[in-house]
Amino acid sequence: MRQSIIILGAGLLGRLLAYSLAKKNYQVAVFEKSPLEHQQSAAYAAAAMLAPLAESVSCELPIVHMGFYSLTRWPTIIEELNANIFFQHNGSLIIWHQQDASVARHFQTQLHQVEQHLDQQYARSVHLDTLALKNLEPNLSPAFGEGIYLPNEGQLDNRALLDSLLKKGLELGVTYNWQSPKKPSDFPTNSHTWILDCRGLGSRPQWQALRGVRGEVIRVFAPEVQLQRPTRLMHPKYPIYIAPKKDHIYVIGATEIESEDQSAISVRSTLELLSAAYTIHSGFAEARMLEANAQCRPTLANNSPAIQYLNDQTLQINGLYRHGYLIAPAIVDATLELIETGTSHTARHLAIQIQENHANID
Repeated sequence: MRQSIIILGAGLLGRLLAYSLAKKNYQVAVFEKSPLEHQQSAAYAAAAMLAPLAESVSCELPIVHMGFYSLTRWPTIIEELNANIFFQHNGSLIIWHQQDASVARHFQTQLHQVEQHLDQQYARSVHLDTLALKNLEPNLSPAFGEGIYLPNEGQLDNRALLDSLLKKGLELGVTYNWQSPKKPSDFPTNSHTWILDCRGLGSRPQWQALRGVRGEVIRVFAPEVQLQRPTRLMHPKYPIYIAPKKDHIYVIGATEIESEDQSAISVRSTLELLSAAYTIHSGFAEARMLEANAQCRPTLANNSPAIQYLNDQTLQINGLYRHGYLIAPAIVDATLELIETGTSHTARHLAIQIQENHANID
């Protein structure tokens, strides 16, 4: 008799878990509150940058380790899916305007402190002078005279990945139940069935420490722009990123607002993001707006993920914040080990939090 898995939520974690478990011959059923065609989710809107070192100055060190682990896992996962998924491992670039040089210096100091705790193969940032910057990214505005290159970083096409995980899961026998909101207590306790709750903020009745952090992202079509890798513009308020995707599409974002407001993107944020993009490359002036999205990312108190036991057969996996694509393979691998052996070497090695909470399953 095949062991059954019930997954609540069909976002990035839900789809990656469903595919990974079906591949191991588990019987998997996914329940999702939204319809299949619904595309207003954090996983769908994300830029999907894989930038552990760039993120390191504003996150806990385990996130960095999870990120580098996942960077090695994504190529294998994408190859298994046998789909045309854009994956780039071409590094990322940090730049700044001269008036923000003090912000950049502070960032670089923090970066070097983090690098001391990493393996030498990962702890590698390269300061670029004007000529080196021009050689690396020749289409940048000449207003930028120096930068920092992080060669061990990348990005992927999140939307193609989500579609491929769904398709491959269905081929492997995963049952997807759309417009079917469920909670863990809707299912009877069964020693042959695991329940994996990946509903993001929908899990808060069982995990009250969760909160939402609003992020705003713009997608544009900009054929006049030729950037070769994700680029971050240092800013006193927040670093603004531009991620080049296939077919001249660019994802522009940055904002982090402690709010669960999921209304449309604000005029203020739109002006800030597009103005910053224009200073990086004047070709953005003739870009065409494709989308402007605002979503709330599920976040825990320390902005780090955790896996929580609600009972012996029920796990909640949550709190990925803005690091979903950066760390998802690490979280999924740790979850698979917990299901199969009751313990996880990956979780111990990467310091992924495993918590117990039997207090509230309703």
